[in-house]
Amino acid sequence: SLAEGCSLSRPATFAAGVFDVGPDAGAGPQLVRLPDWTHLALVVGGLPLALEAGEIVEHRRVLDLRQAILWREWRQRDPAGRVTRLRFLRLASLADRHLLVQAVLITPENYSDTIHVESRVEWPVEPGGGTVGRGAAGDGAPDVLVRTTSRGVGVVVATGGEMRTGRGERVERVREPGPRGIVERWAWSAGIGETTLLVRLAIVYTSREDENPAGAAARHLARAWHDGLERLLDAHVAAWSARWSVADVRVAGDEADQRALRFAGYHLISAANPEDERVSIGARALTGEAYRGHVFWDTEIYLLPFYTLTDPPAARALLMYRYHTLPAARERARALGYRGALYAWESADTGEDVTPSSAVTPGGEVVPILTGEQEHHVSADVAYAVWHYWRATGDDRFLLDAGAEILLDTARFWASRGRFEADGRYHIRCVIGPDEYHEGVDDNAYTNLMARWNLERGADVARLIADRWPERWRALAERLGLSPEEPEAWRRVAAAIETGFDPRTGLFEQFRGFFDLEDVDLAAHGPCAVPIDVCLGRERTRRSQVIKQADVVALQVLLWDSFPREVHEANFRYYEPRTAHGSSLSPAFHALAAARLGDTVLAERYFRQAVEIDLAERMSSAAGGVHMATLGGLWQAAVLGAAGMRLTEDGLAF
Repeated sequence: SLAEGCSLSRPATFAAGVFDVGPDAGAGPQLVRLPDWTHLALVVGGLPLALEAGEIVEHRRVLDLRQAILWREWRQRDPAGRVTRLRFLRLASLADRHLLVQAVLITPENYSDTIHVESRVEWPVEPGGGTVGRGAAGDGAPDVLVRTTSRGVGVVVATGGEMRTGRGERVERVREPGPRGIVERWAWSAGIGETTLLVRLAIVYTSREDENPAGAAARHLARAWHDGLERLLDAHVAAWSARWSVADVRVAGDEADQRALRFAGYHLISAANPEDERVSIGARALTGEAYRGHVFWDTEIYLLPFYTLTDPPAARALLMYRYHTLPAARERARALGYRGALYAWESADTGEDVTPSSAVTPGGEVVPILTGEQEHHVSADVAYAVWHYWRATGDDRFLLDAGAEILLDTARFWASRGRFEADGRYHIRCVIGPDEYHEGVDDNAYTNLMARWNLERGADVARLIADRWPERWRALAERLGLSPEEPEAWRRVAAAIETGFDPRTGLFEQFRGFFDLEDVDLAAHGPCAVPIDVCLGRERTRRSQVIKQADVVALQVLLWDSFPREVHEANFRYYEPRTAHGSSLSPAFHALAAARLGDTVLAERYFRQAVEIDLAERMSSAAGGVHMATLGGLWQAAVLGAAGMRLTEDGLAF
């Protein structure tokens, strides 16, 4: 998006954790679109200044990953021949989570004339539920923009601008409140070569942080103006410097890979807030509207390792979101007839499942979405992240206050999710694994082995707390209704879980009957402009061994130390050529697995394929926001794959 707008601009600002139900209630809650605080309309001598009017003399935008500042240089010759130079700066402060900054230098290069600038900050025309308008902050403070969502959350945006000429003279501001927002205008006689500076600040508060968000925003805006632009910028840059000092991954000899990893690191750092444990990171973070801001298993499996090893407070906050949504997970399990906690496949603010019930295929067919009903491995994924965070950090307080409860209740779920059958094995039927091309399958290897891992860790944590903190264990067991026998029963279930492993071949069958499906040669289909399930058709894909994304390969990555190298080698070589990578989650984990197996050529190929998802529009969906799981996966491919680092029982190993 551009400040002045254009035919392709779709600006949006989001606040983490603020959801509302839009006009399509069946689609579930979505992130609330805040006013476009960046909008600026420029008029030179009566003619609007726009890229699409006149001649572009120079134009470039630069995302400064080190300082997290978006720069823009623009020189435009309007239809009257006047050349105007503009330099823009924009940022969302890492030092002050409420603060947004925009600054513009405006220079007439070959003319003297009157220039008008207008800032129009308004709530979007179709806000969905709730109410919008303006509110008084009190104590003589300026009006603020206020919205109350239909879910009862108040959102406030306070904005203001100041313009000064190169001589330091303040340009008079005209402010006009409207029903949906506020308009600010400036007009001055610009001399040839004279530069004028416009600085605009925006402050965002919600009732989640302050019971009087309007007053808090107005006071915060006054403090920001008092601090001044230079101090605000210095604090932001210093905060980013501190994060990069512990999170940067340096690559020798390849500038493209270096840029890709810093692009990933930039978005990963941007996405997490260690001070807010009521929100998590959606599939596209706050960078776009795809997936409506919903949270998936992506956060725990693809993102948490980065935060655990570079910013433990952020990792803890993300896991606390799962703790605060544990009541919804328990209710979901109960509603489906199970015990313990089953986390939502798609989660928003409350933790209730908000997975849409259907979707429209590229061919126009309406198909049911079954992931919300059947893709249950998310509970084991959350437990996996909890355990590995605790192992890496030794954060016993987190384990006692929150983590143990998650591990215990997810283990309890798996002990009720399947059943012992005539063969003496414990089977988990009718699930969807990470490979979403195959629905309603039995004994998916990823699901079953992660469930086994979850059951074992649940029993481990029960024993650990009972031994080290007996009083805490008694209180926790009483609150959860855990008998002394239940954790030991989990071990018996874990030992009996069907894994689909064939000791003769060393292969895990992805799910029962997978090896009997049609073996399609993906290489023969060549590059396909649409997903492979569209090329083959949904029904043939379902009856084939074509895999959407890393499934058994993802299992290898997560449980690497549980199996010998020859098992990893056999499974990777079998499943890799059958994987179509119809999900952005897939290439990075294939890069990681290939790197661990020493296949650096294949690892590099998959690494670059993952890079291209956002930096080369490989999947034609970057307009919906960056793919956060891919970016976390790239970091893992580099650090846990190429660099060979693993977190073991004895600490870090390389």
